[in-house]
Amino acid sequence: MNPFPEFGKMLIILGIFMVIAGIVLVFIPKIPLIGRLPGDIVIRKGNFTFYFPLATCIILSILLTLIFSIFRR
Repeated sequence: MNPFPEFGKMLIILGIFMVIAGIVLVFIPKIPLIGRLPGDIVIRKGNFTFYFPLATCIILSILLTLIFSIFRR
């Protein structure tokens, strides 16, 4: 008898999430406009560059919220 069935399910879900995250990281450089959207903040001063992808973060947050709300139901 397995005393930790929830732990096993959690490990399976975590593994699936890690595979999906790995696939996304491999293909994200090939997706156009990711990180170069209007609203992303880039400040260049001499040797210093500050980059904050504000619009990209907002879009990713909306997409992840929609995905997690679908899986929750």
